[in-house]
Amino acid sequence: MDPKVDAYIGRSTKWPGEMSELRTILLGCGLNESVKWGKPCYGHGDKNIAIMQEMNDFLSLMFFKGALIEDRAGLLRSQGPNSRSALRLEFTSVPQVQEQADIIGDYVVAAIAVEDAGLSVGPAPELELVDELTERLATDPDLAAAFEGLTPGRQREYNLHIADAKQAKTREARIDKYVPQILAGKGMRDR
Repeated sequence: MDPKVDAYIGRSTKWPGEMSELRTILLGCGLNESVKWGKPCYGHGDKNIAIMQEMNDFLSLMFFKGALIEDRAGLLRSQGPNSRSALRLEFTSVPQVQEQADIIGDYVVAAIAVEDAGLSVGPAPELELVDELTERLATDPDLAAAFEGLTPGRQREYNLHIADAKQAKTREARIDKYVPQILAGKGMRDR
């Protein structure tokens, strides 16, 4: 048991009981624990299997490669419309965690098998940039070179954020806002 996870659960005001119960199940499956990305994370060897995420309405146990796990119980939920591989279980009470203990264990075993087999989610589809970003990159070679130098995930995040705006004026303003970060080779959340 990692003392950093003890401290994390001890500070929780939303789901401490659910996290403690879930932690017992995960450690019982032979996973190791640590705090990564500021949250309790569970792994097998050096591979990340799942992470606990406290949401307002539920506690999430997100499986990093959940899309590759057979969802026999039909309980896995999408992280969102732009997530390709991560799927999660959602809990709202300690009794719910206890009732689903065997299912959670089965999913952990399946997630370990996915890692041991070296499976991975296929490549992302070709990125289709929003028109305003395409036009801006075509007229600004420095920005285009910097954008191309970003990781595919960072390119995708910028594109999704810009495309999410309903009006062209707002999309253009979002591009303007992030030009300095793109030129610096940083993602939207990098400081």
